[in-house]
Amino acid sequence: MECDRYLKILLFAVVVSVSCDLDGQQLPLYSQYMMNSFLLNPAVAGNDGLTSFNLTAREQWLGFENSPRTVAVSGQTRLLRSSHIQRGRSVRRRPSMMSRSGNVGLGGYVFNDRNGIISRTGIQGTYSYHIWMDQNQLSFGVSLTAFQLRLDERNAILHNENDPLLNRSKNTLFVPDVNMGIYYSNPGYYIGLSSAQLLQSALKFGTDSYRDFKMLRHYYFTGGFGLFLDNDITIEPSIMLQATSETNIQADLNAKFYYGDDYWGGISYRTSGALIMMGGVKVDRFYFGYAFDYALSTIRRHSFGSHEFMLSVKFGDTARRYRWLNRY
Repeated sequence: MECDRYLKILLFAVVVSVSCDLDGQQLPLYSQYMMNSFLLNPAVAGNDGLTSFNLTAREQWLGFENSPRTVAVSGQTRLLRSSHIQRGRSVRRRPSMMSRSGNVGLGGYVFNDRNGIISRTGIQGTYSYHIWMDQNQLSFGVSLTAFQLRLDERNAILHNENDPLLNRSKNTLFVPDVNMGIYYSNPGYYIGLSSAQLLQSALKFGTDSYRDFKMLRHYYFTGGFGLFLDNDITIEPSIMLQATSETNIQADLNAKFYYGDDYWGGISYRTSGALIMMGGVKVDRFYFGYAFDYALSTIRRHSFGSHEFMLSVKFGDTARRYRWLNRY
């Protein structure tokens, strides 16, 4: 279709032209989100018609005491009208896009994110709806989230031991919020737009004499497409843009390489100052991934880099839903 061709050209132009920075993030940072886009966009829940469970563990700036650390467990599924047959799928994106059977997807997400003396433990429940349009699928999703934010004052280094903010404030807060997203996909490419912390919930520290600290609204744009060189090699350029309501844009420029049905690798450049290398392997229904972030800023002199591990398991029959699988 002519529209599809123009969308691919637009995606390629964005990938090669963006170079911006982002200052400050309140939400967890991930490097292997391409393997689990549900972490960024609730509309992805159930998009491929499979049931999947994912574990992501990330250690950032290893070598620093109390450096950022994130652990996330997520699950998603599609409410299908027919039962699942346990069968693995290819790691390639093309055979993993859409299912005509059923329109509703569900997902859940639990995480713990620690950064210095601040830690967040949260939960998210997601509802998505998928609309089939010929070879394309349009998906919408909404998530209700809640997290507990905690200040660990035992590890705080104070210039004033009688600091009024810590001594008179609650060290634990409960914060509800909402995330929303839209996702458009077909066997050749995908585009997604989502926003997190839409309510910009206020965090009140201390007495009424202190101002409220607001959570920032976050925006994400993702897009990518596959270049199928032959039956064994696939290249997938992609991009992820993120920004908040008060900061500039950060871009991740990515290139993933698939060899056969069981191996992948990739490289990413993050405009905030990092080069990311990743790789993984599929064994039966299990997927193992690892990413290493090399800081391009002066922090690399004091850190051993950032490390991220991913484990995923997927259930469901792929071949009965994707007729283009006959090409492989």
